Amino acid sequence: MSNAEGIKEHMEVVGADGVHVGTVDRVEGERIKLTKKDSGEGSHKGHHHYIPLALVAEVEGDRVRLAANGDVAVSFEEEETAKPI
Repeated sequence: MSNAEGIKEHMEVVGADGVHVGTVDRVEGERIKLTKKDSGEGSHKGHHHYIPLALVAEVEGDRVRLAANGDVAVSFEEEETAKPI
């Protein structure tokens, strides 16, 4: 089973420790795009962040559980890269 199977819009993303990491906007390629509302503070606020699908341990009910604890998973978040003009 692919890590993307079963991941749907608005599912909660939690770390292995159950800590909220974000909310799924959609899957794009090999990453989960998180909603802007979970984008953090300061310069991180107001734009999308991404979690690599490789961190997904399982999809259970309406949650995506990651293989890393929440504080560690956040350190793997990626920001959207600029699109070429």
